[in-house]
Amino acid sequence: MSEAGAPQRQLPYSVRFEWGLDGARAIVPRADLAVVVDVLSFTTCVSVAVDRGAAVFPYPMRDAAASEFAAHHHAALAGPRGGEGLSLSPASLRHAPHLERVVLPSPNGSTLSHELADSARQVVAVCLRNAAATADWVHANLPDDAVIAVIAAGEKWTNGSLRPALEDELGAFIAGLAGSGRGNFSPEAGSAAAAFDAAEPKLASVLRGCSSGRELIDGGFVEDVAIAAELDGSTMVALLTDGAFQGVRATG
Repeated sequence: MSEAGAPQRQLPYSVRFEWGLDGARAIVPRADLAVVVDVLSFTTCVSVAVDRGAAVFPYPMRDAAASEFAAHHHAALAGPRGGEGLSLSPASLRHAPHLERVVLPSPNGSTLSHELADSARQVVAVCLRNAAATADWVHANLPDDAVIAVIAAGEKWTNGSLRPALEDELGAFIAGLAGSGRGNFSPEAGSAAAAFDAAEPKLASVLRGCSSGRELIDGGFVEDVAIAAELDGSTMVALLTDGAFQGVRATG
């Protein structure tokens, strides 16, 4: 992973926040923990799956190579949202009769996670469901001066450029760190925590009303948005271990 210049890396700060793959390449090098946030829907899918004891393998695209990757790892390959079986839909993972090992491709959060698997010291997948649990895990397992790089996945415009997504800017995890007095926060990280504080009293309606939420609801995936709004509904941390996100207890 190539490194950006010092200003873009937010070097004076131990808690950092950036967007997308380029942002990850700027702030993750030599950080102690990379935190991937893709609320609608990759990291929420991961949270739902690890709650059920499953392992989730990130992969950038669903193609022939993804099929080979899934076969190599003896895992089911998730399909497109709205199809039968497992998909990038938290509801599909929650209601699946059996869920053990799944490859979950996506262009945003999964792509970030797949790249960070080979470059970051530790990677966790964070959404609103497991934000507090992950902050508790950080307190229990990392020193107070640990460098934490939070990467919001965002979405893509049709030309491939990054579209910052409101739901990924809601820094519930960062707010959890701030509540304990931990860390020296970059202005970017502080702004994400403030965005969550402002949205929390009406969190469900914010998710339903933002562009990504409305897109899912219009497509018939209202349950996915509701699952994403389950603030602190999980006590499991999604830690990337041996190429797959697996659940660990917050105090583990």
